[in-house]
Amino acid sequence: MTETKFTDFVQIVKRLRKECPWDKEQTNDSIKANTIEEAYEVVEAIDNKNYDELRKELGDLLLHVVFHTQIAEEDNHFNIDDVIDSIQEKLIRRHPHVFGEVKVSDSNEVKKNWEEIKLSEGRDSVLDGVPFNLPALQRAHRLQEKAAKVGFDWEKKEDVWKKVIEEIEEMHEIENFKSQKPNSKNQEELNLKLEKEVGDVFFALVNYARFLNINPEDALRRTNEKFINRFNYVQKKVKETGKAINESNLEEMDKFWNECKKLPEFN
Repeated sequence: MTETKFTDFVQIVKRLRKECPWDKEQTNDSIKANTIEEAYEVVEAIDNKNYDELRKELGDLLLHVVFHTQIAEEDNHFNIDDVIDSIQEKLIRRHPHVFGEVKVSDSNEVKKNWEEIKLSEGRDSVLDGVPFNLPALQRAHRLQEKAAKVGFDWEKKEDVWKKVIEEIEEMHEIENFKSQKPNSKNQEELNLKLEKEVGDVFFALVNYARFLNINPEDALRRTNEKFINRFNYVQKKVKETGKAINESNLEEMDKFWNECKKLPEFN
């Protein structure tokens, strides 16, 4: 992108803020959910290897960057030059092996140095900077990655799997105890304990996925899509029998589900 094209684009956004009634009403708060949605649409285009769509979605995301910045400029907080200066300075500061004299042997050393540099910038914890509003699986993965970069990690994959089993057993123990005492006055407390144990299971599984070099958020997103495709197949087959899906039964739906699993396009 040439400097002129980017300047022209910024001017278009400025004009929208002045002349479009809807754009004039927006605030950083009012469009923040849309910004997250645009980021996920970028991810979806990447997953689908749809580069024409990726080009468009990256444009939408760029619009949000400029739009948020224009709103901030109108409130005298910062402008687009400040945004660019900030990221340029950060990239140079956090890549001393490129822009300085630091020597690194591999990408792991780069990541370790990156975390050390961030701490030197005034952060209180290695875990600072992981957004609270990230999806929980993704946030767990990032927290574990950050802790691992400073050596707080399991040494063997087998030990991580043992932890998964341990957490599942603890979850079952609480669930069994709860089911044996359905009239207990401590049901609320037991529900909270069970919720915590389920959370521990997820956290341990995320850790195991990390040791397998699998991003759990990506893995679950793909499984979600697979479930949608298979269930839609089941609904289609049920409809072909002349019934609605809620008029079917588990045995019939299972038959179509297992039929679908044998088809390569649904795996």
